[in-house]
Order: sequence, then structure tokens, then C-alpha cells
Amino acid sequence: MSLNKAASEWFSKLKAAKKTFLIQDERRKIHFLFSDGTEMCEEYDLESGLLLVRKWHQRSDLGRSDKWEYEVGQSAAPRAPTDLLSESLSNPLFGRKDTAADFQWRIRNLPYPIDNYLVTVDDDSAGITVRTVNKKYYKKFTIPDMQRCQLPLERKSLSIAHASNTLIITYKKPSVILQLESTLNEAYSKARASKDGDVDCTPS
Repeated sequence: MSLNKAASEWFSKLKAAKKTFLIQDERRKIHFLFSDGTEMCEEYDLESGLLLVRKWHQRSDLGRSDKWEYEVGQSAAPRAPTDLLSESLSNPLFGRKDTAADFQWRIRNLPYPIDNYLVTVDDDSAGITVRTVNKKYYKKFTIPDMQRCQLPLERKSLSIAHASNTLIITYKKPSVILQLESTLNEAYSKARASKDGDVDCTPS
């Protein structure tokens, strides 16, 4: 199956970006600099090829750098429980961690039984909404990969599970996404990377 027009355009944008490759801590790290000044960093497991981190660095109108925004994975920087303005350690924690076949999200610190969760594809097929019957939690999110490829979400691809106070939301990757990821992994694996160099991908 060939890539659709939107997926092909995204692939071309990645190909045109200025890229720096680094192998470090059993990960392949790639820093992208796009023509508009936007930066993206990705980290892949060297053995499995799985995407572990994708984060974005946007430029403000004044040209100053904002903090990294995580699309996949989470910041390694620990939260400071002594900070009066810090987030409570008992609050639900939302994060994305994909598998080879699925997009997957985990929402930790949700102790309610699985029949308390309503996880639905929005009417416009662009986002996913998570709510609880007891009205204790609400979350709406999108899948940027699907949006970049202009693919609508389908209810049949969505499933949930619950274990250890964690709600696991899984969305099966469509064939266009799988092919795009395969093509990118093949290209990245052939790229020359420095083992001692540095890439400006650290959280700010």
C-alpha cells in the first residue's frame, strides 16, 4: 500500500529538515530543524526500533525558545514535591508510549474499575475523549500522527484495559502509519550517527 498525499508530504518535510543524528544510551536520537525554525527531537530504541520520545520546540513571536512539548514519552526531569506550586503526586498522569502495532496511552493514578470509564472517538473523528461515570476524570486528546496523515479515527480500532490503578488506551495503527514508520526507520537506520557528539534535545 502506498502513502496517501498527506503522509507523503510529511515524509518530504522530514526529509527536507536539517537533521543531526546521535547514538547514545542505546538510543538513536534525531534532532530536526525545520525551515520555519520549529525543532523536533525523536529517540528510538536501537534494538527494537520503537519510538520512545518525540518532542517539539516552537519559536515564539519574539524569537525566544519555549519549553519542549512532549508528544510521545515524558520528561525525565522529576517533579519537585516540595514546590508549593508543583502538581500533586497523586493526580492522574497522562502519557503516551507506543508499541510496534499500536498507539498507546497510560493514565496513572486512576483507581476506578474499568466499567467506570467511557472512552469514545469524537463525532468529528479527530479526537478521543476519556470520561468517568462518577465524573472524577475528563480528558480529551488527539493523535497527531493521524492528523498529519489526514486519517480519521475509527471506533473499531480503539480499546481499553485497566490494571494497577492505570487506564491503558490502545488505538491500532492503520496501514498508512505502519508503512510510514517502516520507511522512516529504514532511512534512519542507514544514516550516519556520531557516538560522541551532542544534540540540543535537552528539556529547557
